[in-house]
Amino acid sequence: MNRTLYTVLFHLGLPIIALRLWLRSRKAPAYAQRIGERFALGLPAMQRGGIWVHAVSVGESIAAAPMIRALLARYPQLPITITCMTPTGSERIRSMFANEPRIQHCYLPYDFPWAASRFLNHIRPKLGVIMETELWPNHIHQCAKRGIPTVLANARLSQRSARGYGRFARLTRPMLAEMNLFAVQTEAEAQRFLELGARPECVTVTGSIKFDLTIDPALLQRAVAQREQWQTTQRPVWIAASTHVGEDEVVLSAHRQLLAAHPDALLILVPRHPERFNSVFELCQQQGFATVRRSAAEPVTASTSVLLGDTMGELLFLYALADVAFVGGSLVPNGGHNLLEPAALAKPILSGTHVFNFLEIAALLRNASALEEVTDAASLSIAVQRLFDQPELARTMADAGLGVMKANQGALQRLLEGIGRLM
Repeated sequence: MNRTLYTVLFHLGLPIIALRLWLRSRKAPAYAQRIGERFALGLPAMQRGGIWVHAVSVGESIAAAPMIRALLARYPQLPITITCMTPTGSERIRSMFANEPRIQHCYLPYDFPWAASRFLNHIRPKLGVIMETELWPNHIHQCAKRGIPTVLANARLSQRSARGYGRFARLTRPMLAEMNLFAVQTEAEAQRFLELGARPECVTVTGSIKFDLTIDPALLQRAVAQREQWQTTQRPVWIAASTHVGEDEVVLSAHRQLLAAHPDALLILVPRHPERFNSVFELCQQQGFATVRRSAAEPVTASTSVLLGDTMGELLFLYALADVAFVGGSLVPNGGHNLLEPAALAKPILSGTHVFNFLEIAALLRNASALEEVTDAASLSIAVQRLFDQPELARTMADAGLGVMKANQGALQRLLEGIGRLM
């Protein structure tokens, strides 16, 4: 399949796209808003001639934040347009850069040639930076036609994804050949991009910029003050972050078992997707847990057993409130989420075994004894209790995680140098 056939099929799939948006909007009404932007219609007024950064959703937006802040500092005369595909990603982008006038934002239009053309004519970027694996043939081709260099930043490509791209070589090989820089996380992934058609002079191994995450000291101070205000400084607190369907029941079962040994334990439960906030709150209540919603701004009291993290843009702060961190999306075959956020906050880390989206990072943390993997409610409860009961072990794991972070930093600087050569 070449790009022409791909484009024809994409147009034929318009009814499916519309149906998918409608189905998603039933659970998350934000999907029914700003639909014009997804077709490059009614785009907000924007400054032209800057840098375009695409981060598909929340995880990529968080990973891109240090790079974007560095670009703002390096190119003080340029605006930066950040695009994404999801309402949660949009909300996170707006919350992270609310006070930065040079940041402008909209959804990335779907990969129709005419929509990509209209979008690029609207913002006329000097450079496009795409985070991780979000490759759109028509957007990349339209950039190449205009002489706009494109960068795949923090690039990763699993064996499974490489096989998928390989099946459509007539589409993917020309697309990869049109790109100007692949800042790849590992040597193995660099080799996969080369085999699929990336030009050798454009592929460089930089490592993962997720290791370059820095924590604002003010956030840590705010977390300490919050625990003092809630009078939880002496209570054991753990967080289950970015949970998916099927995990909340496991986490709550583990918490119930934990309460037998630590009756005053507090669980901070943070579902990954906002459309699940209400159902998870109802689940907590149905199971008899005294639950407070973060969005309600109600205080955590001595009787509170679960704090539901149902706000956006606060995950790092909620991690900072906890003594032990479990990272979700890993008890179910979703692939896991960013393990380096709790590592950067010096928290001992737990996860399930389904971490195929973060295999290298999980291996580094596991080999450093900074990560323990669990499989069910019983093993999760035992692991959390062990870390509560053995603060020396918790501190050792936390220090090991910080050590892994520091040992692997520098990817951001290498990425910025590559971008600088293209600019």
